[in-house]
Amino acid sequence: MPGIERSPGTNFSQVWQGVGRLSRKGRVTSVQRAREALGTKLRILRTSAGLTGRELAERLSWPASKISKLENGKQTPSEGDVIAWVSATSDDEQDAASALAMLRTMESAHAEWQRLLSGGARHHQNTWAEMERKSARLRVFEPAFVPGLLQTAGYARHRLAQAVAVFGLGDDIDDAVRARLARQEILYDQRKRFHFVITEAVLRYRLCPPALMLAQLDRLVAASTLPNVRLGVIPFEAPFVIAPGSGFWIFDDRQVLVEIFSAELTLTQDQEIDLHGKVFGAMSSVASYGANARAVITGVMEDLHAGLPDDDDADS
Repeated sequence: MPGIERSPGTNFSQVWQGVGRLSRKGRVTSVQRAREALGTKLRILRTSAGLTGRELAERLSWPASKISKLENGKQTPSEGDVIAWVSATSDDEQDAASALAMLRTMESAHAEWQRLLSGGARHHQNTWAEMERKSARLRVFEPAFVPGLLQTAGYARHRLAQAVAVFGLGDDIDDAVRARLARQEILYDQRKRFHFVITEAVLRYRLCPPALMLAQLDRLVAASTLPNVRLGVIPFEAPFVIAPGSGFWIFDDRQVLVEIFSAELTLTQDQEIDLHGKVFGAMSSVASYGANARAVITGVMEDLHAGLPDDDDADS
């Protein structure tokens, strides 16, 4: 298909089969494995104390169903739950320390947005900046919005306002916007490599007013010319190998961050990183790059311009 660059020798059938194998292996995420491991730890403490689930529930004044859910990894305990459980089943301080360490490891992998943003949106931007500074290579796929490292101030303001509105957080949008723009200085570090893949939908979604979106599209055109930035755009007519799902960021080959509505997932298992690497490869293989990508972007700009009122209409 004209305008779409593919990696030489790409075999889409092999890519799909490889992703399928990794998906089956990684179907249970590191978060769920950590939750189940903690549940096993709690079950061992209970049985070692000679208690049935019902007896422990009565001792803690909990419903028996809570004991079962925690032991089987169906529910995440709070720190208070873990401390109460260990106090009721063991005299060994190391048991409490071990169980709490397992809980905190799990929480770092599945960090709820409300808690992540409790220190303000600016603080969260600084956390991302630190991860980016530590990485030499970033691969980013976004199917719905412009990646933060490529956002203009106007677009970023609307994106951050959404988080404030959805989660009922304190309004530190001005500081957060400045922090997000400060992150972008890393794009000019020639020691680092950035590969972004976005869908054409990203260019067309009305996530901010048209005038701001035009400036954002212009920013993408400029970013695509940076020597250490590779920007791919998947046109609507491109034959997807895999349906675009959640966006994700791959930091070197160390970890993957996936943003969903309720949480930010940190994936560190080898099979999870490999899976997302293969998905990214499949997405990038059907993306347009260079002049072809810029043609898609400028085409959207022309469509957006056409929908704006003429100056004469605006004056009337």
